[in-house]
Amino acid sequence: MIPSKIGFIGLGHIGGSVAKTIHRIYPGIELIAFDTSKDTLKEALETGLITTGYSEITDDFASCDYIYLCAPVLINTEYLPTMKKLIAQNPDLLLTDVGSVKHGIHEAIIEQGMEENFIGGHPMCGTEHTGFSYSTAYMLENAYYIITPTAKTSKAKVQEFQTFTASLDAVTMVLDYKEHDFMVGSVSHLPHVISATLVNLVKHLDNADGTMRTIAAGGFKDITRISSSSPLMWENICQANKQQILELVDTYVASIQEIRNTIAEGNGKDIYAFFESAKDYRDSFSVSISGPISQSFHLFCDLTDEAGGIATVATILSTNNINIKNIGITHNREYEQGVLSIEFYTYAACKQAIELLRKYHYTVYE
Repeated sequence: MIPSKIGFIGLGHIGGSVAKTIHRIYPGIELIAFDTSKDTLKEALETGLITTGYSEITDDFASCDYIYLCAPVLINTEYLPTMKKLIAQNPDLLLTDVGSVKHGIHEAIIEQGMEENFIGGHPMCGTEHTGFSYSTAYMLENAYYIITPTAKTSKAKVQEFQTFTASLDAVTMVLDYKEHDFMVGSVSHLPHVISATLVNLVKHLDNADGTMRTIAAGGFKDITRISSSSPLMWENICQANKQQILELVDTYVASIQEIRNTIAEGNGKDIYAFFESAKDYRDSFSVSISGPISQSFHLFCDLTDEAGGIATVATILSTNNINIKNIGITHNREYEQGVLSIEFYTYAACKQAIELLRKYHYTVYE
């Protein structure tokens, strides 16, 4: 069953993207929203995304088929008593969320006695940016969307919600909420902690002229890109998934100590095996489906030192309807090949650009 009316509690980066995706695919579904930002509600109304915007949660939300909780993870639970009142008016109302940590919301749902009306959700997409203005109608495309039912969610409701979510071009996966938090803690939360630690380390080691910051391009900039994410969001996540993150940090510290000892011993074979194992596993990752950390689709190509070189490449791509997200000269190429770096919005656009530029005899590095 396709819902006829959906409510959103929060229209930020993820909530806005889910709403825009639904509106693009199902323009007939009525969308209403609550948000604390009047500017966000105004923009959503002016663009026709929502029919009504509220600065407080009213009984109008009780007539929704689905309600998406899209506030920060620690704040979503504060809305549950209000949601319980809405469910009392509409026992068929399905409540879901988009948070990246699940045990807090699930335990609060159990405490409130709302298990039959809740299915946790985690769209594993997004960028380092925040806010409704950065939301897009295509963010869910080919992204994993993890669904975490409760012990009392009916199979029929799970199937209905999974089918609807898959129709939004997402790749659905059903997990137990505890299993979800461990897995996402490993592949998303810990990497964000490590990324921020690396950036802060370089900041403290840099000289007064900021030389490290100047040359921090290429590889370092790529592996620390996620450090530009919202500090408020990560404050919430670290508090919400505290135990899992602490255990993972301890495991990571032990791994760092192990490779430190290997380097200190000067054992070439063990050092090689360390990097080879990482390379082999990294190379096995899928690039066509988005995971918890937003993907970056880049190519690098050699460029002759002549006037209009960048403009020529940009023209070739634009005349073939390939949208460029970012383009520029790479000055630090210690670990990369190619003078010109081009970033795209999608994997398909990147692959198309590679084929096209090679057709025009450019040397392209993936």
